[in-house]
Amino acid sequence: MKRRTLLQGMLGAVGAPAILRGLRRPAGEKPNLLFLWTDQQRADTLAVYGNHRYHVPVMNRLAATSIVFKRCYVSQPLCTPSRSSVMTGLWPHTNGCITNNIPLPRDTKTFPELLADPAYRTGYFGKWHLGDEVFAQHGFEEWVSIEDLYFKYFSEGRDRSRRSSYDRFLRRLGYEPDDKENDRFSRVEAVRKPLEHCKPAFLARRATDFILRHRNEPWILYVNFLEPHPPFYGPLNDLHTLSEAPLPANYPGIPIEGEPKRYQQIREKKKETGVGNPAYLVLEGHAMKNRADFQRLARNYAGLCSQVDQAVGRILWALEASGQADNTIVVYTSDHGEMMGAHSLIGKGVMYEEAVRVPLLLRVPFAHSRQIVVEPPVSNVDIVPTLLELMGKQPPEFLQGRSLLPLVNGEETDGRPVFIEWHTPPSGPNGRAVVTPDAWKLVLYDTDNGLLFDRARDPLEMHNLFYRSEYSRGRRQLRRHIERWQAKTADAVALPHGGS
Repeated sequence: MKRRTLLQGMLGAVGAPAILRGLRRPAGEKPNLLFLWTDQQRADTLAVYGNHRYHVPVMNRLAATSIVFKRCYVSQPLCTPSRSSVMTGLWPHTNGCITNNIPLPRDTKTFPELLADPAYRTGYFGKWHLGDEVFAQHGFEEWVSIEDLYFKYFSEGRDRSRRSSYDRFLRRLGYEPDDKENDRFSRVEAVRKPLEHCKPAFLARRATDFILRHRNEPWILYVNFLEPHPPFYGPLNDLHTLSEAPLPANYPGIPIEGEPKRYQQIREKKKETGVGNPAYLVLEGHAMKNRADFQRLARNYAGLCSQVDQAVGRILWALEASGQADNTIVVYTSDHGEMMGAHSLIGKGVMYEEAVRVPLLLRVPFAHSRQIVVEPPVSNVDIVPTLLELMGKQPPEFLQGRSLLPLVNGEETDGRPVFIEWHTPPSGPNGRAVVTPDAWKLVLYDTDNGLLFDRARDPLEMHNLFYRSEYSRGRRQLRRHIERWQAKTADAVALPHGGS
């Protein structure tokens, strides 16, 4: 589809009689891409997803002029696998990044490599978690890193004494690393710094510089914040009251009918140890044992969302100041969600909605000027082909995601099922899930219990219907969706037939 035809189609989809700004741009002008994303941000942290309590005014204003995908699901509710899909348009089982700290293969192309336009200046700022954390790679010219945890996973030949950009920033300010053994700043130490010295503000400064410096040439900039990922702590811990950051409606919300045993084990472990690793401190001196612990956690989490919101505001200010706002596609999303007390769980790694659904905003200012809401479910594996089409490049056939523009244009009204995977190498449990446009969710594990939810009637996922005989026919139909997807994507995980 030609780009002008595409933009006209998008305009028609919103029914706006007014101006297609793209037609007024100079011939041959290339759109910029500003890709903003977070780590571990639930969808329901923004007003457009139902949360009018969190103090995130910048995100809410961005949503007001964006295409809002109401039901965006991640390819896998874990950092590295989900990030691999966001960057490549491939499923984790295809690109090989099936669990954390597996490097993205060098011959697997990310978005700028797929776009392959040398006119663009490119930058990746923030958390990467796809291997060789502090080294520029995969088509990005400028590289600003913030994480120093992953040096043990560097590729052979990489300098393991190399420090992140953020480490050098803190040292210039006179701070001394708290991790004396490795001569590094831990995440626990970083979150205790003043607001202007925390990672979101640092990334905002560097992103502002990039945007203003490249205002006269086309650019692609990815900015990935660690927050609101653990440690659940920061300068804005007390910004929200208990009523502004309430516990989820499904706290404690423990389903008793056939929940996967792995979920039960996660819950019990975190009652005693928080998240189980001092580097991922939840609350100093606290395990997650009672309501008060979860309430403190919820307030801190909301504060981290506000901290990101402030940084995003500064970046969007730079975009306006550069004069390029009307020619810049803006994406806002996250790599996975966070349970935050739902079903008495924290973290990710489960198939409950809070862990697998994320915000996805897409602002295309030269094509529309007001909010468009897309209701059918979509996947973050669809982001790469969507952006390629928006930026005038035909998505290659080997991509496993699909462009979402037909949904936006109204050419596809019902949507399609989306799929989610889970890997626990080397021996499971491995899982696959399908979510349908009419809000059914089936989860199958090879060595654990299954889940079946009718989310239209049970949005809090309190009633597991998997083992009820009256749902056996629907369960088989949903299973066939998964089997066809597995065959299409060469997914070799063998799922059990029991219960279906």
